[in-house]
Amino acid sequence: MWIDTHCHWDAPEFAADRDAVLARAQAAGVHTVVVPTVQARDWASTQAMCRAAGQPYALGIHPLFTPKASDGDLIALDAVLTEAEGDPLLVAVGEIGLDFFVPGLDAECQQHFYLAQLKLAKRHSLPVILHVRRSADPLLGGLRRVGLRTGGIAHAFNGSAQQAQAFVALGFALGFGGALTFERALNLRRLAASLPAESLVLETDAPDIPPQWLYRTAAARAAGQGSGRNEPAELPRIAHTLAELRGWSLAETAAFTSANARRVLPKLASLPPCA
Repeated sequence: MWIDTHCHWDAPEFAADRDAVLARAQAAGVHTVVVPTVQARDWASTQAMCRAAGQPYALGIHPLFTPKASDGDLIALDAVLTEAEGDPLLVAVGEIGLDFFVPGLDAECQQHFYLAQLKLAKRHSLPVILHVRRSADPLLGGLRRVGLRTGGIAHAFNGSAQQAQAFVALGFALGFGGALTFERALNLRRLAASLPAESLVLETDAPDIPPQWLYRTAAARAAGQGSGRNEPAELPRIAHTLAELRGWSLAETAAFTSANARRVLPKLASLPPCA
């Protein structure tokens, strides 16, 4: 059984065939799909959607959505985390973090929401799902400053080996997905091949970060050659790349990465096998 530790199944791109997307994933052996949120207005609908499907979710404010967020959203997040405390499907605070790749974002504003959400995760004893884009060192600094001990997942990790080891030392696993399937992703492949087995989890970030076989350039999309939309059903094929890099069988890859996901997101261990 595979676990997709990061899939935006609640995204508008899946509105037309959301149930079919999940059915395809389950047919491919991906029975657990962790759904992180990105903004306050999505929390209630994503909760309802995931509860109806028996799928785990996380609640948070994504760094790209911080320009429209307010301190009132942080108060609301504290309240909804309290309300959902007994919900076995609430597995983390996320997606939260910092993004220093996209131009025009206010770094101070991002830091404000990041640190505040770390404190909420600490208060509610929840792991976090981190957005890491050119921001590994300040993310690590925030974790140490707040003293978060619940760990979590550094999503779509593509930093240095030293940064990877620092996250692992703080109780995190590192998320690998479609980017791993590109032969030119040399640094990422070196990391996936060399990091301790217990540090690796799999993800799709669907509908984003498509694997090599789905990727379309902007020009190709404009020419009507498909959207390049990613899906959780692609996870086993993505996992094949990791298996080749590690010299594992697919069964070993599923076992290692699923066990790692359950360790860093402990509530996953209480879900039934077909949830």
